[in-house]
Amino acid sequence: MDLGNLEPLVSARKSLRASLEKSKALAAALDRAAPRLDEIHHRLPSLEAAVRPIRASKDALLSVGGHIDRAVGPAAAVLRVFDAVHGLERPLLSDQIRSDLAGYLSVLERLEEALRFLSDNCDLAVQWLDDIVEYLEENSVADARFVAELKKSLNLLHESRASEDAQSRVDGGLLIASLERLESEFRLLLEENSVPLSMSPSQPSDQHRIIAPSLIPTNIIQKLLLILERVTANGRLERCVSIYVDVRTINVRASLKDLDLVYLEMTAADIDSVRSVETHIERWGRHLEFAVKHLFEAEYKLCSDVFDNNNVRSECFATVAANAGILAFLKFGMTVTETKNDPIKLLKLLDIFRSLNKLRLDFNRLFGGKACLEIQNLTRDLIKKVIEGACEIFWELLVQVELQRQMPPPADGAVPRLVSFITDYCNRLIGDDYRPVLMQVLVIHRSWKQERFQERLLIDAVLNIIRALEQNFEVWSKGYDDQVLAYLFMMNMHHHFYKALKGTRLGELLGEVWLKEHEQYKEYYTAMYLKESWGKLPALLSREGLIMFSVGRATARDSVKKSLRGFNEAFDEMYKRQTNWVVLDKDLRERTCQLAVQAIVPVYRSYMQSYGPLVEQDASSAKYVKYTVQALEKMLGSLFQVKPGRSASFTSPRQSNGMFGSGVVSPSKYSTSPTVV
Repeated sequence: MDLGNLEPLVSARKSLRASLEKSKALAAALDRAAPRLDEIHHRLPSLEAAVRPIRASKDALLSVGGHIDRAVGPAAAVLRVFDAVHGLERPLLSDQIRSDLAGYLSVLERLEEALRFLSDNCDLAVQWLDDIVEYLEENSVADARFVAELKKSLNLLHESRASEDAQSRVDGGLLIASLERLESEFRLLLEENSVPLSMSPSQPSDQHRIIAPSLIPTNIIQKLLLILERVTANGRLERCVSIYVDVRTINVRASLKDLDLVYLEMTAADIDSVRSVETHIERWGRHLEFAVKHLFEAEYKLCSDVFDNNNVRSECFATVAANAGILAFLKFGMTVTETKNDPIKLLKLLDIFRSLNKLRLDFNRLFGGKACLEIQNLTRDLIKKVIEGACEIFWELLVQVELQRQMPPPADGAVPRLVSFITDYCNRLIGDDYRPVLMQVLVIHRSWKQERFQERLLIDAVLNIIRALEQNFEVWSKGYDDQVLAYLFMMNMHHHFYKALKGTRLGELLGEVWLKEHEQYKEYYTAMYLKESWGKLPALLSREGLIMFSVGRATARDSVKKSLRGFNEAFDEMYKRQTNWVVLDKDLRERTCQLAVQAIVPVYRSYMQSYGPLVEQDASSAKYVKYTVQALEKMLGSLFQVKPGRSASFTSPRQSNGMFGSGVVSPSKYSTSPTVV
């Protein structure tokens, strides 16, 4: 075979072999593409559905393009801001608030701005989307099923915007969480810097306390103001106000805790009489002054520093003051006014009025706002009851003194404690301590009745009480069966009036003539007492017939025995009768005893020196020479002593009516005020 003829065959064979290789490669590629073709086959229905809504003419698609662009632009902006909001979550939920409050607030302001943008533009973006969907539906640009799905999604957006938690759906509750962290920081700053006022007593009796200032630092107040600015902007100021009230109330209560104010909780049922709470009333005045001038003054200033709004400031301070204890102070005063009337209550009511009047300007400034209406009303009621109660007791005093005339005189002849009480009491009423306060109370009370009150009316009222006392002891003196005791009683009374009132304000008003009359009456009744008692004994030591034993020695001895027997019997009876009589004044007691000694002892001594030997040698001399001169002096000098346990001025078992009981504790027992029992 010709080699030249084989070349085409060889070439054809090579070509056929190459085609066969390509076919194999194509077959292999088709095998590998089979799964992808199957996938495309399955996706074709969904692609067809996606393409179907926009199966429209070219002109229609060109027309709707502008509408779509206008709707998608605002929506895209909203989505970008929404993403930015979530970017703020990390710093706002971190601990930055403690270390950098200003930086935290700056981030919070960015969140607020973003949320305001979303609030202002979300509705607009949704409205644009509503419009484009409506356009697609009206112009049949899209498939009906596709439009229905879009409308369903838009309805969900509308419902979400209309719900109460729309804000939290936008930011996931980030703003609320941030504000709550601010409120917690507000509380923490207050608690860390609210220190109770320390009170260091300079005296054990807790008088004249030294107050250590305790104000919140300025930089802390600036932080509080920044927090309040943000919470106010977000409508949550009331929450911080509530926190402030809680923290500051606790702080004020802690400041008052060491004062031991348990007595403020007492009710009228717990108090038998004002006398039982005298100490509490004195402490009440000091404690109230401390509370108003230091604690509530500081709270008032702090409220002014922290809160800009006058109404919020007033409400906040009023609530702190009321919750911390100012009402308890006022209610205790009201409790005192409800106790039983007695003279000591008048003094205590005047003390309460003095304390309140001293703080009047402070009360008006601190509690003068509308928010403090409860405090104002209770204060006004307290002042009214104090004034009415004080005036009622004062004008009743004269009547009560006159009622004491019904009582029998004291069995020991001493000055009734009612008398010593009233004289001291009246001196206190018109003294420099109480007279101005009492005058002010009486003037105010009269002004309520559109009447005028002059100081002379007060003086006359007090002098009438003293004159009523004079009439009382004149009546009492006539109640004695023993005239000698009546003389001793009158001596005691006149001496008391003279000595107790001389050099006093009341004594000056009564006048020197009035005082001298009582001194003269005292001397008169002293003389009458001696004349009708010990003055009668010397006459029993008769010397008749004994001069130079003119009647004989035996007869003289019998006469001396008879005289001594009569003297001894009279002395014993008189001494026994007067053993329980009392002269309270030491000087008067010693003088009266000395006068009794002078009336008896010299005569007795002379008699015994002259005639004692007649009976001293007798076997029965002890029956007649019963007392030595020294024994008589000692016995007479021991008279009129105050007996231990003497507790009442009047011994009658029955009680008198009105404010005075059957006896009055001596004013000298109290350095500050007398007390009725």
